[in-house]
Amino acid sequence: MRHTHSNVPPRFRFHLTDEELILHFLMMKLSSSPFPISIIADIGIYKFDPWDLPDKVVLGEKEWYFFSSRDKKYPNSARPNRETSFKFWKATGTIKIIVTSLMAARTGGMHFNIGVKKALVFHRQNKPSTHI
Repeated sequence: MRHTHSNVPPRFRFHLTDEELILHFLMMKLSSSPFPISIIADIGIYKFDPWDLPDKVVLGEKEWYFFSSRDKKYPNSARPNRETSFKFWKATGTIKIIVTSLMAARTGGMHFNIGVKKALVFHRQNKPSTHI
């Protein structure tokens, strides 16, 4: 799925902060606003094994960005379904809270939580058993 972007200038780099990703790209996606150029692929990332992801990348070599819906493991649960055909993705480490500083000048220096960032690790071992 790697694309050649004739609209992207030579030596173009895509290195945004977490705040910029949320406020500019995710908010555009949620409001169904058009993007000037396609930079972030829209895939169900949890359904793919890590070795399948390079073929899904639109732009980037070492750092990749994807839009992905979050499937539920059970209909009446907030627990996400991260199982792939081989094993599963697991959230690990501490959750990083993403705050905005763009409105800080207008709000007397106050920062607002606008999202969270989680690290995911792919596990090839057996999936954890479900205990009832």
